[in-house]
Amino acid sequence: MTDEWGDGTRSVHAGLPAPEPGQPFLPGPVFAAPYHLDPWRGPEASPNGYGRPDNPTRRLLEAAVGELEGGDCRVFASGQAAITGLLLAVLRPGDTVLLPADGYFPVRAFATDTLAGIGVRVGFVPTAGPYPSFEGVRLVLLETPANPGLDVADVTALAVAAHGAGALVAVDNTTATPLGQRPLELGADVVVASGTKALTGHSDLLLGYVATRSAELLDAVTAWRTTTGGVPGPFDCWLAHRSLATVDLRLGRQTANAEALARLLAGRTDVTGVRWPGLPTDPAHAVASVQMRRMPGVLSFDLGDADRVARFLDASRLVAAATSFGGLHTTADRRAQWGDDTPPGFVRLSCGIEDTADLVADVTAALDAA
Repeated sequence: MTDEWGDGTRSVHAGLPAPEPGQPFLPGPVFAAPYHLDPWRGPEASPNGYGRPDNPTRRLLEAAVGELEGGDCRVFASGQAAITGLLLAVLRPGDTVLLPADGYFPVRAFATDTLAGIGVRVGFVPTAGPYPSFEGVRLVLLETPANPGLDVADVTALAVAAHGAGALVAVDNTTATPLGQRPLELGADVVVASGTKALTGHSDLLLGYVATRSAELLDAVTAWRTTTGGVPGPFDCWLAHRSLATVDLRLGRQTANAEALARLLAGRTDVTGVRWPGLPTDPAHAVASVQMRRMPGVLSFDLGDADRVARFLDASRLVAAATSFGGLHTTADRRAQWGDDTPPGFVRLSCGIEDTADLVADVTAALDAA
């Protein structure tokens, strides 16, 4: 695949095998635990020996995601499996890791409960900074845009500073997706993400991945996944690969919807704290507008209290109350109920692919009713 192609072309063709008469564009899922082995040469004769480390459906998906991210990829059973796998594959007792203080809450909980328990020193830094010295740090994890607050980190500048101190840089690219941001090109050593969200975008599977251009990091992550067995099943891999073909189209509508809703919400006196990096007035806009290839379909705002959030969701006909984000349907959830350090009325809203005019009218009416 060539980077001269546009996002839509790249998404449709990513990871597909060479055309062969009589064969499908995307082969169906291969369901297998053991495979036939060569009696003489054993597993050396074929890339398929046993289903935990080897699966052709999984490899096609890894090729596709790797093409979009610009590196080699390993997929995991979930985003959490991918990020915890990366952390445990890279970090050793005595190492120091810096994590986003405003990022995905379960990662912070994992660091506090598990990493610290095995002797890893854990520090938390807000995505927007200020950042401490990286001297003595083994790994810096950035989540940009951060979930759920949508602050943005300057990946290039932080990568230069971290590499100067001998630290690795990982970027959680879940919110942006590789069509919105390519961290490996910005200087990051490794990308980690939940493919459950906008990348596959149909709210019907769990998936995570790690992508890198470093053979050493790839080998460490591959060995960890093989040993621990956190692999996705072949049908989920096939379903994810099938879903990738429309990611450019889906993101285009989601971004348009997010912009329309962000402007609507920013103009209302009964809504506060509107965040979306695409707004010129947003604190993250200056960095995001240079760093990101497109803005996400996720925004956040505050309705004051939990009861008003519930009334808003009850009144809406198009906004479903649900966690996760990036799907076809517009959803919203009150993040404090999941353990995020947010005010009680803080809402993360994920725009679906509904018609923009319909979504704006529905959200307006629901806010008025609430």
